[in-house]
This record gives sequence, structure tokens and C-alpha cells, in this order.
Amino acid sequence: MSENMMMACHCKDCQIFSGAPFRAVAVASAENVEIKGEAKEYVKVADSGNKRIQAFCGDCGTQLYATDLEKTMFNIRAGFLEQHHQIVPKKHIFGSSTAAWLANIDEQVWVTAGPNSEPLKS
Repeated sequence: MSENMMMACHCKDCQIFSGAPFRAVAVASAENVEIKGEAKEYVKVADSGNKRIQAFCGDCGTQLYATDLEKTMFNIRAGFLEQHHQIVPKKHIFGSSTAAWLANIDEQVWVTAGPNSEPLKS
């Protein structure tokens, strides 16, 4: 896997953990990751038997990253990054479990803020 790669993961675990149809992640090797403070961690065992550390903020619950047990590669959850609007996934993985409605997302109604706000102008 190449360094600093952005992906959108559509696996069922990411859908369940995020409560969303996919989760955007930035992939980085350990030498390119600096963690300040202490993250709460637990080990999740996937259906495949693969074990991954899942980390989150113990104060607010924000999901921070997933990593292998040796902490060599990190999947950083892009949603909490200040620059998340500028980070665009280059690859979508686990496409076989993607939400079918994403194929027509550009045809759906978009509004500027809450449900009763003005239509979003493109």
C-alpha cells in the first residue's frame, strides 16, 4: 500500500462503526504519524480473523485510527482532520458491500444545512 493514500472504505465494519455508508481514511506508515495524548484502544477481530487495533478519543468518542497489532501502518479516520474537505479518496475499497443508493447520489435532493434549509446550488 502506498504512503499517504486516501481511501473510502465501504466494508461492513466501517459502515457499522461510522454509522455511514463508508469511512474515509488516510493511510500512513508509523514514522509519518504523531499522536498527541492517549487514545483509547481495543482489538477488533474481523470476520476474516484479522485483528486490528481500533482507537478513539476517550473524552468525546471521536474515531481516530485503525492499525495493525504492531502499529506499523495506520488508517487515520479523515473526518476529524481539519483539512478533511480537501482530502479526496483516490480509491474505494470493499465495493461489493457499498450502499446501492450511492450510485445515484448526484440525483438526490441536497440542501445547505438542516432538513428544512434552502436547496444547495451547484
